[in-house]
Amino acid sequence: MSDGWLNAEILARVQFAFTISFHIIFPSFTIGLASFLALVEGLWLVTGKSLYLDLFKHWVKIFALSFGMGVVSGVVMSYQFGTNWGPFSVATGSVLGPLLGYEVLTAFFLEAGFLGIMLFGMDKVGPRLHFLATLLVAIGTLISAFWILSANSWMQTPAGYALDPDGRFHATNWLEVVFNPSFPYRFVHMVTAAFLTSALVISAASAWRLLKGDGQSAATRHAFSLATGLILVAAPLQVLLGDAHGLNTLAYQPAKIAAMEGHWAEEVSPAPLILFGIPDEAREETRFSIEIPSLGSLILTHSLDGAIKGMKAFPPDERPPMAIPFFAFRIMVGLGFLMVGLGTFAGVQRLRGRLSESPLLHWYALAMGPMGFVAILAGWFTTEVGRQPYVVHGLMRTEDGISPIAAPGAAASLVAFVLVYGIVFTVGIRYMLKMMGSPVKEDDPSTEDGPFAHPGPINNGETSHGA
Repeated sequence: MSDGWLNAEILARVQFAFTISFHIIFPSFTIGLASFLALVEGLWLVTGKSLYLDLFKHWVKIFALSFGMGVVSGVVMSYQFGTNWGPFSVATGSVLGPLLGYEVLTAFFLEAGFLGIMLFGMDKVGPRLHFLATLLVAIGTLISAFWILSANSWMQTPAGYALDPDGRFHATNWLEVVFNPSFPYRFVHMVTAAFLTSALVISAASAWRLLKGDGQSAATRHAFSLATGLILVAAPLQVLLGDAHGLNTLAYQPAKIAAMEGHWAEEVSPAPLILFGIPDEAREETRFSIEIPSLGSLILTHSLDGAIKGMKAFPPDERPPMAIPFFAFRIMVGLGFLMVGLGTFAGVQRLRGRLSESPLLHWYALAMGPMGFVAILAGWFTTEVGRQPYVVHGLMRTEDGISPIAAPGAAASLVAFVLVYGIVFTVGIRYMLKMMGSPVKEDDPSTEDGPFAHPGPINNGETSHGA
């Protein structure tokens, strides 16, 4: 392995970061969107209102495209374990292999088995059974997140294992492996982030149609109402979940917290909250910092004078790089509070009866459309870079997990990934955005029949679909 910044280890890490960054945006979207589809189809069955069926038929096509791109981008990552991270795969295969295998056997097979019925089967199986298929696909996305987050969380806070003399891990207690100390916090935090991300996209697409003068569309107005209602509830909840996750990280990965908070002294008490600064690792200080006294201690220890370890409390070769976790964490938190602001603003306008007649709210929602993805990526960078220099925290260093590859080979494959992903996924994402921005096609409930007709009578004095 060559010395210097662009060595094989760095290039392999950048390659995996690049591919997983592309991949994570699709599952994070489909997790929330699958539940949204189950919600609107369930509302159609309960209320008989055809607008919910219109929403289902509009967004299910977007779900299918996102699901397909997620599968394609996910397959690539599995090959990198063998090509770039062979020693890591050998050492952890007995633990991580079954977890990833369970994801395929439970979640992926469940999703794949019922996705075809969800997309094409309503005229074959009937509305109620079709709703069951949609519900199972949504459950499958959550099960997938369960196993993937369990595997990744084990790398952050390993538990339930034994380390053989040859450096291989094997499980001694599978419950401790699966439900390792950070897993419950990371799972609920990620799933809530996925719901928020999907809600932001749906609210942005609906806001775009409202700004284009589509305010008479009942489907558009209801989609905007459902999405902003979820944001109103989920965004403040995510702040609380993030706080709990931070306390867990402080207990098990204090060096990561030091990097996120920007503290250098061995012990800081009381610790200020550094709102902004520029970490300088050469001088071991955070320059030009803007601070709120004692607030860091209050947030992390729930005490005004609680002590927090700084980066100097750890040996230099045990410290994560500070700049990326420091800035990425602030991006994530800042966007989280902007989401809270959007949900609150929408809640006020809802009470005023102006949810669909507020251009300022609609521009706000449109601007926030992609910010769920940005926040997820920022949180992911914070988590993964903050774990360095370990690939299995405290047990296996990243440099020991890389395959014996040369830097030129790693660089060539990285360039190839950038070019291929840049072409394929740019086209796919542009087409998806075009689909999102198109108006929801609304069927005439007085003439609709056939397989999408409501399965039971709705006694509302109008058609069988309601108004």
